[in-house]
Amino acid sequence: MGKKKKHKIIGVFRKNEKGFGFVEFEETEKEDVFVPAQFISNALNGDLVEIQILSEKKAEKRAEAKIVKVLKREKEIVIGTFQKNKNFGFVVPDDKKLGTDLFISKNHCQNARNNDKVVAKILKYPEKGKNAEGEIIEILGNVNEAGMDLLSVIKEFDLPNEFPEPVLKEATKISQTISEKEVKNRVDLREKQMHIFTIDGEDAKDLDDAIWVGKANNGNYLLDVHIADVSHYVKKGSNLDNEAIFRGTSVYMFDRVIPMLPVELSNGICSLNAGQDRFALSCLMEIDAKGKVVASDVYKSVIRVTQRMSYTDVNKIITNSDEEILQKYEPYLADFKLMEELAHVLKNRRIKAGYLNLDIPESKLILDKNGKCIDVKKYQTNFANEIIEQFMLTANETIAEKFYWLEYPFIYRVHEEPDLDKVKELNKFLWNFGYKIHINQEAVHPTEFSKVLEQVKGKPEEKVISNLMLRTLKLAKYEKENKGHFGIASKFYCHFTSPIRRYPDLFIHRMISEYCQANAQLQMQFQADAEKYAKSSSECEMRATKAEREAEAIKKAEFMEDKIGEEYEAIVSSITTFGMFAELENTVEGLIRFEQMGDEYYIYDEDKKQLIGEHTHRIFKIGDSVKIRVIEASKALRRIDFALVEENEQNLLT
Repeated sequence: MGKKKKHKIIGVFRKNEKGFGFVEFEETEKEDVFVPAQFISNALNGDLVEIQILSEKKAEKRAEAKIVKVLKREKEIVIGTFQKNKNFGFVVPDDKKLGTDLFISKNHCQNARNNDKVVAKILKYPEKGKNAEGEIIEILGNVNEAGMDLLSVIKEFDLPNEFPEPVLKEATKISQTISEKEVKNRVDLREKQMHIFTIDGEDAKDLDDAIWVGKANNGNYLLDVHIADVSHYVKKGSNLDNEAIFRGTSVYMFDRVIPMLPVELSNGICSLNAGQDRFALSCLMEIDAKGKVVASDVYKSVIRVTQRMSYTDVNKIITNSDEEILQKYEPYLADFKLMEELAHVLKNRRIKAGYLNLDIPESKLILDKNGKCIDVKKYQTNFANEIIEQFMLTANETIAEKFYWLEYPFIYRVHEEPDLDKVKELNKFLWNFGYKIHINQEAVHPTEFSKVLEQVKGKPEEKVISNLMLRTLKLAKYEKENKGHFGIASKFYCHFTSPIRRYPDLFIHRMISEYCQANAQLQMQFQADAEKYAKSSSECEMRATKAEREAEAIKKAEFMEDKIGEEYEAIVSSITTFGMFAELENTVEGLIRFEQMGDEYYIYDEDKKQLIGEHTHRIFKIGDSVKIRVIEASKALRRIDFALVEENEQNLLT
């Protein structure tokens, strides 16, 4: 008999800066394996690799493996800083986990100067202890030039920073006023004395959603959500459409936006600017006193926004906290009070269904005119934000359910149930606080998560548990099949409300247009497109998210660079095998390595997510308050390090 073939084990290698790494697998329930430094072969961070298991998982120790073959390289382009020697140079990658500097021979330096930020192509991958070799293909400028840090991120993630000429030409040909000939095919809302509002942040430019609220004769609420009809201008197969597919989403980096569509559309004819006539796709919903949508219609419209509002001013109106603002918007006060009332009704219904209100604060970074980060704060929200969120969620659900039953080609926003093994792991941690997520018949309902969130509200452990819950949940993505949305406890959900900045929304608008025109034959041509664009949009979204996170890490490190030696109160945000992370009140997070925690040796308890001192038995757990000192902050390394300030040391200082 022949030898039994061994099953190949394939995964993605993630390298640590210290030399070792882990291999991750596509199946989310499959635990990653540890690869010691001597067994990584010539694999680089992100490579697809084949591994051989050296030892199986035992108790708290991960399985170990060695890399036997690199199947596919993730990167052939490297962004980094050029370090020049007399006859050659090196590119030190911005991605410190890549695992190799790039040797650049003299004839491949392209006149780059020392400390230039460059784009380099890998010509030869590392082998037998030698660095990779490459050539410089683009010189971006000196590392200290204003804006170079964010430009490097744009290049690192291969974000399309400029529109091709054919796309710009197509955009400039689009009229900045609506065609009155098209009006006869739409519901004209301009002369109906309806108060239509946009509500956004003060600095928003692409205004793609507007709202109207009213009351029906039977006492039910009426909500009309008007969304910019981008599909009227961006035709299938056009240069604009192909570029939007390629970009997938707009990317936001503080003081700059990499838009999905050129400014002529995103800030021009598609932006629902107050006082200007605009084409829209509208979703009119009748909602009862319990927050249930009892009737709905979707139609093409022409609107004229009555007033552009900010979250700040709307909040002042609904809280009666600013007499000047109340006088300024006196004709519209009843509208905003009705919005507030309806938003509460919708939110209460959603909470009963199990909506996961993970109140995890976002960061707001303030940059000066040169792009340097001068402040980091928590992004403040209020109930005005909640009004828009509840109205948009409801419109998205209504559209998704309608087109599900119509069996149209569609792109759904899918958020599947979490893996039960991960929920059980979370329960081990929750047990320490006296909480538990109940699993019924090998299934978990979102209400079980929301019950725990309600129980921890206002308690010291709230933030920690919210973060751990977030890590337990799967990532939301786009799919052509409806699988429901666990996080918002909804059977039907899509992204319909932001076609200026997301391609799935634009695709759905096309479906709605075909529905409004009763074009059954053309509908079926979109079947294959739905699957293709769902996949590409999910990939573009992940790329944008990673780029935005890297940009934030750079700017937070930049902000902390002149804070070395300063001390702050912090909260332990996560526990690891090499130390713990602590977060300041302003959302800046830093690592406290074991060597910065005094002379004690700490043991990592994975189940309880805590560190235990071997001799003193001192315990550090997620959510603990600690005093820290900033010992390192490097924009170049994208890293912030803290040291623990011991109690006796604090006493000496006071």
